[in-house]
Amino acid sequence: MTPLRPNSLQTVIDATTPMAPPRWALLQRQLLEAQTRACHEFYARYFDDRGYLNCVPRWSGDDGPDDALENVLNWTVLHALGADDSILHLYKKALEGHFRQYTEAKTTDVALGRDGMYFQEFHACFDWFHHGEAWSPIFLQGLSDPNDRTLIARMRRWTGWYMGENPHVPNYDPEHKVIRSFFNGSRGPLLRPATALDWAGDPIDVEGRFDALHGEQSFDQMLEHFRDYTDVVGDNHVNLGATTLGLAAYALTGEEKYRDWVRDYLNAWVERTEKNNGLIPSSVGLDGTVDSGYGWYGGVYGWGFSVMQIPWNGRVAHRAYHTRTPFSFANGVLMTGNADYVSLFRRMIDNVNSHATVQDGKTLYPHMYGRLDRLEKIKNGESLAGLPETGPEGWYEYRASKFAPSAFALWYWTHDQSALDLLDHVPPWVDFINGSDPTFPERALEADLEALRQKVEGFRADLRSPDTTMSDDMNHFNPATIGALTQLMLGGIPTGRDVHALHAQLRYFDPARRRAGLPEQVAALVDGMTADGVTVHLVNLDPVDAHSVVVQGGAYNEHRLTHVRDSDGGEHNPQGVPFAVRLAPGAAIHLTISMDRYANPPTFSFPWV
Repeated sequence: MTPLRPNSLQTVIDATTPMAPPRWALLQRQLLEAQTRACHEFYARYFDDRGYLNCVPRWSGDDGPDDALENVLNWTVLHALGADDSILHLYKKALEGHFRQYTEAKTTDVALGRDGMYFQEFHACFDWFHHGEAWSPIFLQGLSDPNDRTLIARMRRWTGWYMGENPHVPNYDPEHKVIRSFFNGSRGPLLRPATALDWAGDPIDVEGRFDALHGEQSFDQMLEHFRDYTDVVGDNHVNLGATTLGLAAYALTGEEKYRDWVRDYLNAWVERTEKNNGLIPSSVGLDGTVDSGYGWYGGVYGWGFSVMQIPWNGRVAHRAYHTRTPFSFANGVLMTGNADYVSLFRRMIDNVNSHATVQDGKTLYPHMYGRLDRLEKIKNGESLAGLPETGPEGWYEYRASKFAPSAFALWYWTHDQSALDLLDHVPPWVDFINGSDPTFPERALEADLEALRQKVEGFRADLRSPDTTMSDDMNHFNPATIGALTQLMLGGIPTGRDVHALHAQLRYFDPARRRAGLPEQVAALVDGMTADGVTVHLVNLDPVDAHSVVVQGGAYNEHRLTHVRDSDGGEHNPQGVPFAVRLAPGAAIHLTISMDRYANPPTFSFPWV
């Protein structure tokens, strides 16, 4: 058996019952191993020896630095699941190269980036919609690397800019509890309306050179894309994504000031929401009042943010982004255990849907709120210049689907089954967890293996040279395919562009290699979940050697483990902490684990430290 450090864990469960390898377990290990090989080949294709991305580095909301770092999106989670250590090494090499590449890259026309697109290893001045996408793998690096001094120093530095600690980077006003602009970063906030150039970046030839993934065929069309992205002064609901900095800093250091700031900032938004009739405002003034630009519904990506679809063909794009906001409030749940933070969002959903209307016998639900005269100008392809300060406002963009951004996650956090009624279709993973779709694991893993095959086929067929490649061109070839693995292994919500913290029922560690993730030859399947517990299969596919695995409650040890019953009839009291399972060669075990959810402060620390 794998030796465990004496007294490091209170409970050790022995699994000795042999089992023929289940198909889901073989597929799971195959997917982990195949991604390791694919990531190596992807890295060799798109990164040079310095870790620089082989592309034209640009400042842009289309193909900017965030897209460059998205090429290693989910690599840190892949390693934390159990992929080879080389994945973490390649990610770190790409990260260091990314910081150098975009610090060296400078703009000419865009004033904000003339001294470097990056400064202090962070975007000089952009928005949290894009900051969050770029920083997602960094937020999750601590899952595998909790003692990395460079990571800790960086997280302290970056978080301090959003807590009012650095007078030279005054993004945050601690008196009014606002992030002072939608455009913010290492050089502070932008306190004037943004221009299309601020968003689009320096002029560049597009036609005949690039295939812009947002559809623009010329730089003029890029400017048109961002024509109305002007309302940035003051706080914005998307800025709530900055709380993930506080979560990561707290999980790395345990310093209470980070939890205090997240709580205070979220509470300020809770108060604003309550004053705004239960609707989370998308625009908050510099003085903390619910108004900036025009109305509580203003701001880029706000309730009333409808813009022309470019290239313009008469279509309107409704870009009110609410899908990430509940995950920001969920940071409060992780850090305080208070589920009211996400219940607030559920009440808002019900509030919006209460404004439904019936047309031709069909119930339709609103998804946008704003100035109706502004909407008419957008529909007609007209300029917004001269729009009166006040005008008619109301709900619009009625659809057959209910307003339900991230309703699935609300079910996950609260175990309120009514949240699933908001969806057009219940996700098949939920059916599996509820016991009605037993073949889902194999189907999901097979689908991700096929997705991986297609990604590899795609980047092998990519003949573009670096000087005809944008930073986002290869994003969809990124081999890190963790959706099914996260759900099945951890009972978790897959991370990515929208989800920047790992919400999971369980997490695993390899005590033999002293690292995060399942040991080699071990597979895990979470097959049940209730408000106070979870069930999981653990299988040792190795017929020759035993393997030990440490089981933790939640990605950040946030769930306190209170009782374990095993399929061999054993009853165990883990005394609130992680426990170990020693799997004999070819053995398997099924565990029923009771837990107090969100009872512990989040930490990246390994369970034997």
